[in-house]
Amino acid sequence: MKRVRLSFADINIEFVDREIALRQIMELAERGTYPVYIVYGPEGCGKTAFFKQAKTILEEEFGYNIVYVNPLARRLEEVIGYSSSLKDIVVEILKVFSEPYSKIVDVAIGIVGEVLRRLKRTRLAILMDDIFQAVGLDKAEVYTKMLLNLIEYPPGEYERIVVLVSSSEGITRERIGRHRWATFRIMWNMSREGFKQLYEQIPGEKPQFEEIWRITGGNPAALEQLYRYSWRFDRTIDDIAMRKNLRIFISSLSSTELEILKDILREPDVIIERLRESETQKLRMKLIELNLIVELWDRDPWLWIDVPPPEKDSELGIGKHFAWQTPLHREAVRRALER
Repeated sequence: MKRVRLSFADINIEFVDREIALRQIMELAERGTYPVYIVYGPEGCGKTAFFKQAKTILEEEFGYNIVYVNPLARRLEEVIGYSSSLKDIVVEILKVFSEPYSKIVDVAIGIVGEVLRRLKRTRLAILMDDIFQAVGLDKAEVYTKMLLNLIEYPPGEYERIVVLVSSSEGITRERIGRHRWATFRIMWNMSREGFKQLYEQIPGEKPQFEEIWRITGGNPAALEQLYRYSWRFDRTIDDIAMRKNLRIFISSLSSTELEILKDILREPDVIIERLRESETQKLRMKLIELNLIVELWDRDPWLWIDVPPPEKDSELGIGKHFAWQTPLHREAVRRALER
C-alpha cells in the first residue's frame, strides 16, 4: 500500500501505523457507506492524516472519484482536492460562487451533485475534514442531512459511494446523534507503537520517548506542537490555556463545579458517577464544548476507527466512560485552577 507523505512541523514524513483503520477503509470501499460516517475524536489525534491516506487508498486502489474538503487547511491549495477526472466539473462549479473558498462546503456539495448527474455508475468518495467548525455548529445537522440526501436521493445513479466526515466537536455529536442521519465512529490518539514510529521520524535531539508519551498520550498534534516549541512543555500547556481561555472558564464556575472539576482531574469517570447532579451535567457540557474531555464508548472494535484506548489509564487521564483529550489538556486545567 502506498503511504502518503505529510507535512509535520515543516518536516516531510511518511504516514505510519493505523493498520486496522486502513483495513476498515478498504472494507468501506468494498460496500460503500450508509448513512454518513462521522469520524469523531480528540483534536489533533490524526484524523486529517487518516483522511489523506484514505483518499489515496480509495482513489488508487479502488478506483473512486474523490472530492476532498478541508476548510481549515493552512494552505489554500489544500482546502479542496479532487480526482483529475473531475477537473472540468470543479472549475465550472467554482465559477458559480463569487467567493468559493469562503463557502467551500457548499461548493463541494455542488461538485458532488454535478458528478452524480454526469458520470453514470461512478464510484464516488466524499471526504470532509472538520467542516463543522467552518459552517458553524448550528448548521451541522443541516449539512449532515444534505450529505445523506446525496446517498439516498442522488441526482444520478452511482455504483458505490463513500461519505466520511471528521469532527472533534463533542457538541456536534450530541446534536447529530439525535437523528438517524449519521453513524459515529470514534478515533483515539495513536497507539504506543505507532506513536513511537512517528516520534522516530523527528530529527535532532529530543526528550526520551517515555516522557513524550506520558505528556501527549499519543496525540500527533501535541507532538508537533512540542517540537515547534523546542520541547518546552510549559509553552505548550500555556498555548492550550490561552486558546481555550481557561482563565475565564475557571472564573465562571461555581464553588460546587470547582470541587467537581478537581475530582475529574483525578478521575474523569467522576462525571458518570455524579451525573445526576445538575452541576455535573453543566460542567460536563462545558468541558465537551471546550474540547477538553471526550466521552468514550464501549471498547467494542466495531465502534472505533483503529484501536480504542485502554479501559483505564490514570497516568494518561483515561477512564472507562470519559477521558481528557490529552494529558496536556488535563495539566492546563490543573494549572489554571491553581492560579
